[in-house]
Amino acid sequence: MRRASSRRARLGMSLPFALRYEGRLAGQVTVDNIVRGAMRSGHLGYWVDRGVAGRGVASLAVALVCDHAFGPVGLHRLQADIRPENRPSRRLVERLGFRQEGLFRDYLDIDGAWRDHLGYALLAGEQPGGALARWRSRTPS
Repeated sequence: MRRASSRRARLGMSLPFALRYEGRLAGQVTVDNIVRGAMRSGHLGYWVDRGVAGRGVASLAVALVCDHAFGPVGLHRLQADIRPENRPSRRLVERLGFRQEGLFRDYLDIDGAWRDHLGYALLAGEQPGGALARWRSRTPS
């Protein structure tokens, strides 16, 4: 899996990032299925260890990756597809300015069953100060 991920990254098809917290692996944020040309988009995926969930670690990491994707990488659109029952993940992207665009029925085969997903998207121009600035404005000091 690591070799395949590294290969996709070298080809410019993926941006995988490891999330470290207090010196240990605590999650991952990836922009995958990157399309260049007229579309300039990618799919955002992430996970975080339960031990650090709820501390803002995932939100910060996703904000940083969004800014990187929209800045140096030059993407225009990021899409995050989330299962409807995953409220924490839905709140995370909504707090960063992603908008829900639709329901994808039977979208992915997970654990042997086709699962619905909600499609969220963020466009580069929707965050003039960047996702990190939005994250900071919503995080208590």
